[in-house]
Amino acid sequence: MGNFTAFETKMTAAGMGDAAIRAFHRNYSALLRNESGLIAEESIAPVTGLASLEEISSGGPVDPSLLSEAVVIKLNGGLGTGMGLQGPKSLLAVRDGVNFLDLMVRQIMDLRQSSGAKVRLLLMNSFSTSQDTLAHLERYRAAGLADAAEVELMQNQIPKIDAETLEPIEWPAEPDLEWCPPGHGDLYPALVGSGWLDRLLVEGVKYAFVSNSDNLGAILDPAILSYFAESGSPFLMEVTRRTAADRKGGHLALRKADGRLLLREVAQCPDEDLGEFQNIDRHRYFNTNSLWLRLDLLKDQLAADSGVLPLPMIRNNKTVDPRDKKSPAVVQLEIAMGAAIECFEGAAAIEVPRSRFAPVKTTGDLLALRSDAYEVLDDGQVRLMADREGVPPVILLSDEYKLVDQLEPLGVPSLLKCHSLKVAGPVHFPAGVVIEGDVEVRNTDAERKTLPAGAYKDQLVEL
Repeated sequence: MGNFTAFETKMTAAGMGDAAIRAFHRNYSALLRNESGLIAEESIAPVTGLASLEEISSGGPVDPSLLSEAVVIKLNGGLGTGMGLQGPKSLLAVRDGVNFLDLMVRQIMDLRQSSGAKVRLLLMNSFSTSQDTLAHLERYRAAGLADAAEVELMQNQIPKIDAETLEPIEWPAEPDLEWCPPGHGDLYPALVGSGWLDRLLVEGVKYAFVSNSDNLGAILDPAILSYFAESGSPFLMEVTRRTAADRKGGHLALRKADGRLLLREVAQCPDEDLGEFQNIDRHRYFNTNSLWLRLDLLKDQLAADSGVLPLPMIRNNKTVDPRDKKSPAVVQLEIAMGAAIECFEGAAAIEVPRSRFAPVKTTGDLLALRSDAYEVLDDGQVRLMADREGVPPVILLSDEYKLVDQLEPLGVPSLLKCHSLKVAGPVHFPAGVVIEGDVEVRNTDAERKTLPAGAYKDQLVEL
């Protein structure tokens, strides 16, 4: 088992470049070796003494020359299928018909206007999101943000692996299902294979700020850019404090063997170390997936690593048709871009407030975002209201609200002073509903019921 030639032939025929093929080959070889990737607690130490954004922010003027050397890269390959969307998640309306993509463009335009520097925007699209994203960007053609040749970095695709034979899976009924995305760690081979890395360097672009398109708190901060530039570091990760809700998420750690920073996900934690993994007082920080890269040093590191960063491989066991659990079992290999922190000598991390981490993964996140708990600034930035002191409301909605369309009849209450809100059953919040503290609203009937206008605080409401 395990002949790579068939994969290479298939990827080449589909137009995948040498960088993508070599990255996949490395991960496939790790699969054949049955690598576990486990990181024992005794091999790492907790991270302490990080610089914080609060400490480095001077509030001084933006340095136009520095901004002219920067590119903002947004990971835009995801479809919002989990929330019932048919197209790119970035085209989901946040408020008043303005979507994620509009806000990203607004952020870039504001930076350009305030500094006079032509800050670049690159969208890492997938084959699923490219067409719709570029069509929406047509409205920004006058700003030079519509042509694919100027704004698009294409994500690669890799073959799904037949779990039984470890050969490329064949699924003639729907050939597109023979492929899967390689995870956002594909950023590095995509930058190389597309020619964008060399092009940016030739055009004088030295610094890249990379973040998820659904994280509306992630905006290029000139203070972090200045700090990163002055540090000389090749790689900077934005991290924020773990809370009880983040106990099962990955954390930053220090490898004792060489003093390098690394990320440990729960799948990489031995069972006997799970208690320490979930100890948020010991391991305080998690990766926001907002990264800063020195592009010239990335090129040097890639050369030192024979063109492929040695990122840990993540194995996902799926079925070839995700909608049919009886279809053949496949293995999908992924890599995470944040894991590259361990590949660079001198890589660093900076603690940022939770306000820079506002991803929208569920309809509950979207409801909070559409409420008065957040504000949308003229520069396109979305942030928690100051009164919330960096802590977002926790919204738990029953399955009736899993899809975006199902969220509309619910309405949007005031959540400015809400700690948590649970909603079960068909409910409607009219104008004038204010949620404070911890509130649960239940309706066990099939018919939708309206919560009377007024303030609700620390209580259970049965309709």
